Amino acid sequence: MPEPGQLVIDVHLDPADWANQLAEQTRAGLRRCPPTIPPVWFYDDAGSVLFDEITRLDEYYPTRAERTILEETAAEIARRTAAETLIELGSGTSEKTQLLLDAFTAHGTLSTFVPFDCSEGVLRSSAEATAGARPGLRVHPVVGDFHRHLGELPTGGRRLIAFLGSTVGNLTPDERTRFYADVEATLTPGDAFLLGTDLVKDPARLESAYDDAAGVTAAFNLNALHVLNRELGADFDPEGFTHRACWDDRNRWIEMRLVATEAQRVVVGGLDDLEVAFAPGEWLRTEISAKFTTQQVTAELDRAGLVVDEQWLDPAGDFALTLAHPAGQA
Repeated sequence: MPEPGQLVIDVHLDPADWANQLAEQTRAGLRRCPPTIPPVWFYDDAGSVLFDEITRLDEYYPTRAERTILEETAAEIARRTAAETLIELGSGTSEKTQLLLDAFTAHGTLSTFVPFDCSEGVLRSSAEATAGARPGLRVHPVVGDFHRHLGELPTGGRRLIAFLGSTVGNLTPDERTRFYADVEATLTPGDAFLLGTDLVKDPARLESAYDDAAGVTAAFNLNALHVLNRELGADFDPEGFTHRACWDDRNRWIEMRLVATEAQRVVVGGLDDLEVAFAPGEWLRTEISAKFTTQQVTAELDRAGLVVDEQWLDPAGDFALTLAHPAGQA
């Protein structure tokens, strides 16, 4: 374990392996009907800037709602868990992370922060900033894919694994089942799991949150085509697509779509010249964002062997934070 002020990064995700995995996921998705792509293609430098802007929009409530909950509950979470190590999956330098770090530091038990992400460059930058701002804290970044590398997380002492931002909503039900099982498998007695989930609400409000009046989300969505063109040698014409956010009531999720406004045949050179044809009105699905009830969250965690200790909602009832522990824990 690195000493305070020392930054040691564990890398479990080889860049070439990650690139190949993304390419194969994209190949499989583009062959579906309708075609899909992994949402990781959103987050190049330009996309990350756009997403940060999205989180500040009036229509986009999830970030504000989750922050409001943490402002009220971070101290209680620190007291309940008494964690010595805070592990954040999909880590960043967000204000929400700092709220947890502040609360645990004040509680006096926290010695180590483990940010976990798939991008070594982003992780190194954010970890260095955190280590510089908190010289008494060990910062131990881990580069990995949470679908494959949760077992590589540092062990020892009481740990809290946090998965915030309702990122879990980007997973299909089967993917969530596997993810929760993997989380349960890595938890030991004394550990805890903190999960952020966006809740079901008026579909019109949900669609507005993902299709803002200023067009920032549209730019964010369309930017994924520029990334595919650059990274996989595709020849998408972004001007031939328009952004749509649609509520799927059966699956209870928002679908982010890029809808073709004209006939287009796309060749993806980096995927062995894979061809994908779009007629006007056909779409590419770029993301799902599932919404939950608190009862659904409890049931899904229970099926994975995770027992809910507490659930907190923001005053408007838009968002939930759930604290859980492994079922075998007294």
